[in-house]
Amino acid sequence: MATSTDITLYTARRSALLDRLPPASLIVLAGYQQKVRSKNIKYHFRQDNDFLYLTGFAEPDALALIYREGNRDYLTLFCRPRDQAAEVSFGQRAGPEGAIAKYGADYAFAIDEFEPRLLEALKGKTQVFVSDELNRLPTLWQLINRERFHTPFDVPKAYRQLSALGAVLHPMRVIKSESEIALIRHAVNASISGHKALMRTTTPGIHEGLLAATFMLEIAKHGCVDVGYPNIVASGNNACCLHYEDNCCEIKAGELVLVDAGAEYDHYSADITRTFPATGHFSAAQRQIHNLVLSALDAAIARVRPGARWNEIYQTCMEVMARGLIELGLLDGSFDDVMASERYKRFTVHKTGHWLGMDVHDVGPYQDETGDWRIFEPGMVFTIEPGIYIPVDALDVPSQYRGMGVRIEDDILVTQQGCENLSAACPRSSDEIEAFMAANR
Repeated sequence: MATSTDITLYTARRSALLDRLPPASLIVLAGYQQKVRSKNIKYHFRQDNDFLYLTGFAEPDALALIYREGNRDYLTLFCRPRDQAAEVSFGQRAGPEGAIAKYGADYAFAIDEFEPRLLEALKGKTQVFVSDELNRLPTLWQLINRERFHTPFDVPKAYRQLSALGAVLHPMRVIKSESEIALIRHAVNASISGHKALMRTTTPGIHEGLLAATFMLEIAKHGCVDVGYPNIVASGNNACCLHYEDNCCEIKAGELVLVDAGAEYDHYSADITRTFPATGHFSAAQRQIHNLVLSALDAAIARVRPGARWNEIYQTCMEVMARGLIELGLLDGSFDDVMASERYKRFTVHKTGHWLGMDVHDVGPYQDETGDWRIFEPGMVFTIEPGIYIPVDALDVPSQYRGMGVRIEDDILVTQQGCENLSAACPRSSDEIEAFMAANR
């Protein structure tokens, strides 16, 4: 349920969005519907983030209209009506009455009234902006043009333009408010506790799935009942699969364990990766790769400041890791030749970061309107996550390096002065990890 403070927040967001749109605009939002897991068992519901960002309304099967008339902004919500029997079985509904009283809607109706109310709201509107990620409104184009085909031939017709709302809204969402940063910070701190719990718990013979469950238990102690994405607990060669989610193997002595896991708090996510040894002690080869990845990460973090550009992060990480891989003998040739040919990509595989917020891979462009890379501004939050992956079948690589994946990922906030590493308190270096594991197991 939205508080009065929340209502003010969502009202301000809608106003800021409407300020960016042409006059006579109508915003159409489609919330998510609840998905069936099996028969009458449903998945836990999570609202569409654009819908939630602008309304605060978290129930399934909702639609909304946002518009401005004169100097006043309006929100019309369409939702499930109150139903005593359904609410006994599946939980309380706000209903149209609650949408007004609890969520600050100016008008609210049952969901089946959407079409006629939309047609009414379209009067005088020339621009329609829609957010409908799952295509709940496939006939919207026909609806906004209906009057052209149902009015006398000598009555003026309205020719409306239909546009994607995300083109305007998503750049707004890149810059986080203080309240959003506080939620992300809470999720990050919960995740730090979760990662530390896994370092305390891990020993050879333990199961990846147990560690995944341990993370869930620990973040629940911080009020986080969900994660921003499925936990990745990848031991040994499993870590060479970037989005490994099976978590089904026994962890063996001598293996590294890559954990990519982030708590979600009030719909805002963290995203932290740490790689640590099952025994609590890195081998010489494991330490070399781990130190190299961390050097790339730290070099990239040092580049973050207002005015720097997004592409500097990836370029910095690749340069540091390419030099290190050449020094270790895992890549042949000069530095300039390796960079020009991009041979480092054999072991580095992926990009090195993404926006972070309501989505773990949060929305927003990485280039500006001219095609240049986005310039960092205070309030941006994103990850930096270099990695090196050497699969067990890389037979041309010395055996001591095979079958390991090392990724280290931190959550970074751009500040007025530079940046803050929100996840710095989670053990990062090989020495810190070994010391933490030795003292806490």
